[in-house]
Amino acid sequence: MRLTPKVQEILSWYESDNPGTKANLARILMAGKLGGTGRMVILPVDQGFEHGPARSFAPNPAAYDPRYLFELAIEAGLNAYAAPLGMIEAGAATYAGVIPTILKMNSSNSLSTTKDQGITASVGDALRLGCSAIGFTIYPGSEYQFEMIEELRELAEEAKSVGLAVVVWSYPRGPMLDKVGETALDICAYAAHMAALVGAHIIKVKPPTSAISLDAAKKTYQTSPVEDDSVARFKHIVNACFGGRRLVVFSGGEAKGTEAILDEVRAIHAAGGNGSIMGRNAFQRSKADAVALLTAIIDVYKN
Repeated sequence: MRLTPKVQEILSWYESDNPGTKANLARILMAGKLGGTGRMVILPVDQGFEHGPARSFAPNPAAYDPRYLFELAIEAGLNAYAAPLGMIEAGAATYAGVIPTILKMNSSNSLSTTKDQGITASVGDALRLGCSAIGFTIYPGSEYQFEMIEELRELAEEAKSVGLAVVVWSYPRGPMLDKVGETALDICAYAAHMAALVGAHIIKVKPPTSAISLDAAKKTYQTSPVEDDSVARFKHIVNACFGGRRLVVFSGGEAKGTEAILDEVRAIHAAGGNGSIMGRNAFQRSKADAVALLTAIIDVYKN
């Protein structure tokens, strides 16, 4: 596999990493229909933990079977498939080496009353299953945010020491943030920057709105405004990721129409974002419709 100049450039941004970690990053960046472009589309399926099986899979019952999710990611030509331990174990041998996998290491659930996540897998599991990376969620703003960051630091150190990449879901939530604040422009940028600061190779955040949440930040955004359009907002998040020197992908969020998804993807592409990590908007559709949507998303990033 000969690396493209773009992938070589991206790998050069990670100056402290060993050859194993860079090789695993390259595997993700060179996989699928977007291989070599520096853009990515990833299928994440941890919603069974987060929302429960029926809320996640009843709209498309085929998705109850983890093998279906592997096949969807492979057939659509995606860069990677991210899931918790049991789901990757369910197809680990059949699909070994076919698509890069990301082991989601922690999860919450809808029965919890706290803004926290439990660790559900180990770095050893990721190595045993042939994963290219570990994934970990932090909740900036939560009353448990510092414990989560400390857990991430320990797991990231171990993962990097054995050549794995680190993907961080950075989702602001907690007592000082309402629903508007969780996706406010300043909060999303802050969350993305925190993920970069704790050593993430790939950062996952939600698409930002135009709202400004922190009182302390409002004056700064008045004197250094971000234009009120989606491209400028995504570009602001890219800049928060070390001026674009850390890979950032944006979640698809709750179910929405195809054209709304593609409009968002066009804005991410124009802003220099590295791609999309698309879960429910993909696997809750029939396979044919999901592949058609993911193909259209890939075409935007290609062009």
